Amino acid sequence: MLLVKTRLDKSSIHGIGLFADQFIPKGTMVWRFEPGFDRLVPKREMEHLPGVAQDYLRTYASQEYEMYLIDGDNSRFTNHSDLPNLSTVGGLAPMIAACDIRAGEELTCNYLEFDAPSRAHEAEI
Repeated sequence: MLLVKTRLDKSSIHGIGLFADQFIPKGTMVWRFEPGFDRLVPKREMEHLPGVAQDYLRTYASQEYEMYLIDGDNSRFTNHSDLPNLSTVGGLAPMIAACDIRAGEELTCNYLEFDAPSRAHEAEI
């Protein structure tokens, strides 16, 4: 669940991105897992969903330990950066502003910090 004001816009990184709609000081919690709002889908359940739902999860959910995490808000549009302005220690850990973020700046994270398929893809390269 996003804890700061944001908006969607065209991204120079990839497609649509998530942008700060306010100044976010370094150290601010920007996102946290909120049960009942965000959802964890076990991999064994995902495999029984219709193909379009599986494609949606593969595109927008992060995967860790046989679970898919799907955000209940626009945080799923946060794009990857090797030099992100958000950081996390992985899994369901909160996302924290790694630096001061200006209003209008795209919010980015390093997928390798929390997404198993991204780590596996990076290892292949």
